[in-house]
Amino acid sequence: MSYFDNIRTFVRVYELGSMSAAGRDLRISSAVTSSRISQLEERLGVRLFQRTTRSLSPTEHGKSFYRGATEILEAVESAEAKIVNVTEKLKGSLYVAAPLGVGRRLIAPQVPDFLAEYPEVSVRLRLTDRKVDLTTEGLDLSFFLGQPEDSTLRIRKIADVERLLCAAPSYIARRGMPADGDALIRDGHECLNLRFPGAQEFQWRLETPEGPRRFAVTGRYESDDGDVLTDWALSGQGIVMKPRFEVAEHLASGALVEVAQASPPEPIQMACLFSHRRQQDPKARIFMEFMISRISDAFAGTRPAQEPR
Repeated sequence: MSYFDNIRTFVRVYELGSMSAAGRDLRISSAVTSSRISQLEERLGVRLFQRTTRSLSPTEHGKSFYRGATEILEAVESAEAKIVNVTEKLKGSLYVAAPLGVGRRLIAPQVPDFLAEYPEVSVRLRLTDRKVDLTTEGLDLSFFLGQPEDSTLRIRKIADVERLLCAAPSYIARRGMPADGDALIRDGHECLNLRFPGAQEFQWRLETPEGPRRFAVTGRYESDDGDVLTDWALSGQGIVMKPRFEVAEHLASGALVEVAQASPPEPIQMACLFSHRRQQDPKARIFMEFMISRISDAFAGTRPAQEPR
């Protein structure tokens, strides 16, 4: 068993807080995971984790070793990237997730060009507006809008995406044009909500002259599919909050019009999420860079992508 594999396993156990979760992430059994940690502890002559039947936590030695271990892994990755011509050796399957709107409009159209450039790679694209778990679902990358909940994963920011509130002219003719977020509440406007199991935000956060505020909007229409909400808005059923790029064609044609412009939604982050282990997969890294280069210009006010943190 290589010492490097033991270090890699230790880092994932530390970050995920579980032998079984680290094993799933590394595609190894819990027994192998435990054995690698034991070998590492024997070599170092210290306990890296305190283990009970119900919990696992790093010792002070473990916390100290983690800082050095992550530096080792990043140094090896950097060295490999400099000497390996990965562009000629990409092969295998990539498992990628994205929200429906992002996936359909920005990711999926670029996949054929990527596969034409790398003919030995396969892309398995999963589109869903619910939050996904990279570790348990076996994903290499996940594009998303918003803030991730798992701080153990790494993020590559792509852009701050402008959002707006919009509705069909038929809805405005029937219910009136709301000037701001207060009007949405006061006049009881029908708001179309994106909700799914585990969703935590059930209010719209809008920018006002006094600063960002949350508005407890109401409505009879809910779905976990963002495109369904757009279809409802187009048919005059209510007001929807959407990234501007998702409804740009409908705004240009007049099928949708912007409403409540005095208090627009806050921009939302678009980014790519990946684990420390995925960072060392050349095809995942190259796919991410390929997509970022293709889609960044689609956003108004896009800022330069940041390095992974």
